[in-house]
Amino acid sequence: MKISSRFTIAVHTLLCILLFEDEKITSNFLAGSVNVNPVIIRNILIQLQKADIITVKRGTGGIKLNKKAKDITLFEIFESVESLDGKLFSFHKKPNSKCPVGNNITKILLPKLDDIQKSMEKELKKTTLKDIFNDLKNNI
Repeated sequence: MKISSRFTIAVHTLLCILLFEDEKITSNFLAGSVNVNPVIIRNILIQLQKADIITVKRGTGGIKLNKKAKDITLFEIFESVESLDGKLFSFHKKPNSKCPVGNNITKILLPKLDDIQKSMEKELKKTTLKDIFNDLKNNI
């Protein structure tokens, strides 16, 4: 299972909101920066708004962060736009229980995959939007 690009598009979008905070930002403007269809941006904005990360003014535009960038973690962004139903990894249904691998794969692999997911989540929680924004500013 591959994680979709929604997460990286959301981060890109939030960085634009920070960088161009004095301008009225529209989904068309953001779509131009990300180089995707504005509908994709609008869907991401809806998800970010539902997660209370941003506020969007309809019509003439205007998007604002609801909290400081230092208080928004990558994990919060990830959770708002990715629908993984709590699990990053999934198993195929009904492995052959008569096979020694099929009979044991879930119970031996699941704890390891859970640890991997917890590690990823821990790293996402340690990194803030402000951290990424600072990296961006250092590269402009």
